[in-house]
Amino acid sequence: MNRIFAMAFLATTLCSVTGTSLFSQEMGTVPILDEEQLAVLLDQTPVTPDEPPTAAEIDAVTYEGGALPDGQSALTVKLQVLLDRAGVSPGVIDGYSGGMSTSALRGFEAKFGLPIDGLIDNDVWQALGGSRSGAITARYVLIDEDIVSLSAGPLPSDYAELARRSHIGFTSIAESLAERFHMDEDFLRSLNADTNWQSGAVITIVDTAKPRTTFDTLVAHIVVDKSTGRMQAIDRAGRVIVDYPVTVGSDSTPSPTGTHYIRAVAMNPTYSYNPNVNFQQGDNAEFLTLPPGPNGPVGSVWIDLDTPTYGLHGTPEPAQLFSNQSHGCVRMTNWDATELAEMVGASLQADTEARIDVVFVE
Repeated sequence: MNRIFAMAFLATTLCSVTGTSLFSQEMGTVPILDEEQLAVLLDQTPVTPDEPPTAAEIDAVTYEGGALPDGQSALTVKLQVLLDRAGVSPGVIDGYSGGMSTSALRGFEAKFGLPIDGLIDNDVWQALGGSRSGAITARYVLIDEDIVSLSAGPLPSDYAELARRSHIGFTSIAESLAERFHMDEDFLRSLNADTNWQSGAVITIVDTAKPRTTFDTLVAHIVVDKSTGRMQAIDRAGRVIVDYPVTVGSDSTPSPTGTHYIRAVAMNPTYSYNPNVNFQQGDNAEFLTLPPGPNGPVGSVWIDLDTPTYGLHGTPEPAQLFSNQSHGCVRMTNWDATELAEMVGASLQADTEARIDVVFVE
């Protein structure tokens, strides 16, 4: 098997999505209050949810000091796009401040030698090029190819049913384009509330295009920081090329420790499910091969490590990176995994004797 790109590689992995619950509690009978009664009880006026930001607001907004606004805002959209352009992925671009934006800000500050606190300030804004960023949103015209490549939905969760399909693809144009432009699907839909999602329709997207020079740098090694949930690709001079959010294993099914190395890269992989080696999904007690597709268990990419069943891979649920755990592997958004795979492949092709280590730190 070619160690650089194994296009038909069967991804055999311990990984699966395991959601985590914030709390669970049984409740007895309680009185039900309407909004006005609740407002009186809390001594506050009912809050009307903010409208999602418009394209005009996103392009016009600038940083004027202080923390990011609570909830969803035009400023946070702009910040997330600028972080993405700078090679520090915020995960899905949705305009919400929170843990993912904070972790990306810390990654950006570390990459560019700024004090690391995960907070926006004038120095961070200037380093991001916020005052000279130009347009953040752009127009995209839907074409026939955006429609014909979809899978019939909804997709089943049962692996045996998925194994009977020929492809595990996107089930809507909005889902497909949200991934292409690194956006949360609901946010994309909110920007295009009146769109019919048919060929020829013009929609608003965010422009995350990076400078081409980002991909001309060779990857020397990769660092997965379990404590921060971030991963960095490092060049031969020790500089951070890109920084991504990741999901790592749980206490019961931990990710590897120490130093490992990349054996192969598979684009659009199939997935080999073996309950005798991996976890058991539902009632499925037999070996199954699931077809390729971005909504498969390992997403669009599998980067194989030297330790059997472990790898770096994509995910069908990019918005869940900070609320899920893996069964030991390292899960990324499909677009981040694809970008990393392309850089790793180019680096191995440039030096066929090179070994790219993946270092796991606690």
